Amino acid sequence: MLKTFLTIFEPFVLMLLGTVLLATVAPPRGAFVQLFDVATTTGIVLLFFLHGAKLSRQAIWDGLRNWKLHLSVLAVTFVLFPLLGLGLSHLPFVAAPVAAGLLFLTLLPSTVQSSIAFTAVARGNVAAAVCSASFSNLLGIVLTPALVALLMHMGGASSGGLASVEKIVMQLLVPFVAGHLLRPLIGGFVARHKKLVTIVDRGSILLVVYTAFGAAVVEGLWHRVSGFDLTVILLLCSALLAIVLVATWALGRLFHWPRADAIVLLFCGSKKSLASGVPMAGVLFPATQIGVVLLPLMLFHQIQLIACAVIARRYAEQDPIPARIAS
Repeated sequence: MLKTFLTIFEPFVLMLLGTVLLATVAPPRGAFVQLFDVATTTGIVLLFFLHGAKLSRQAIWDGLRNWKLHLSVLAVTFVLFPLLGLGLSHLPFVAAPVAAGLLFLTLLPSTVQSSIAFTAVARGNVAAAVCSASFSNLLGIVLTPALVALLMHMGGASSGGLASVEKIVMQLLVPFVAGHLLRPLIGGFVARHKKLVTIVDRGSILLVVYTAFGAAVVEGLWHRVSGFDLTVILLLCSALLAIVLVATWALGRLFHWPRADAIVLLFCGSKKSLASGVPMAGVLFPATQIGVVLLPLMLFHQIQLIACAVIARRYAEQDPIPARIAS
């Protein structure tokens, strides 16, 4: 139990909380705002470039073999979650900024690292988890902005809508595709320097969080979000995760899938990616809105880690056989 606790509250989680605190007491102002905006944009572009370089083409082809499982994960991620998000965002006691954050949370792709890690701990099909999580992140680059435009009314022919599309293409899609096309040349370097990739990954997230929360604090974030709002976010995020965990567990039983594949659906289908969500929010929303929009995601991230750590450990105790590594 102590090991699970330490895993949940890893240094990066503490760094995130520290960044929010720093943004609260010392937000960027004046000339520093533009400086951090440029640094944030650079970090986002580099982050998605490296994500493209990391994605193995072989993983894509291997994933096609278990297409029913992967389609089920994608359906939960990009259909069930958004439907639940629409329902939660229309509850009468949920403030408009909080509702936007809850809906945005449900439109994000699944995580990669934690989905695979929890699947391995639970003795699930690790290879299938790698494919499902990779597919989700790959499609999320296109589907998440499209769903945001469709469900959050950010698209259209307006200049603002066109600007959002341009930012998505130039800051997310182009770097990702470029990184993947250059994989034969830089894939080995990226694989050998995983620490560097991790630094860019986490550094980009911290930059976006600091810039976003700093701008929101200057605009009166903590006057707009009350203790009641934070309680509502916590309860609704917990309920959202519980519903999806039950749904994915039930689908695995309904389809009579092997235990190892049902575990993949449970863990890959129930996750939402902080690593993708933070930079995407930086591209999709005005700086003054990002802080409020990210609050549900940051709380959900912690809740999903705690719940899935406990569930994975229970699965491991029930089946102490080494994790499956083949589809």
